[in-house]
Amino acid sequence: MKDIKLSQDQKDRMVSKIKRYFTDELDQDIGSFEAEFLIEFFAKEIGPHFYNQALADANRVFVEKAEDASYLVQELEKPTL
Repeated sequence: MKDIKLSQDQKDRMVSKIKRYFTDELDQDIGSFEAEFLIEFFAKEIGPHFYNQALADANRVFVEKAEDASYLVQELEKPTL
């Protein structure tokens, strides 16, 4: 898995959400530096779990669609003598 790359705009929006969460839910102030550190930590340590789950979900959909296509191809077969 490649490192997760985020644009500055994405980081800025995430930092804002983390700061708001800390204020609203934990009644604590957190600086932008600390919020960016949390983003990097989650991306590195937790991100692979979400990534792997997304791959498993995509694979499941792919397998289901491939099975559907297989049935559709079988329906196209012509009778033989």
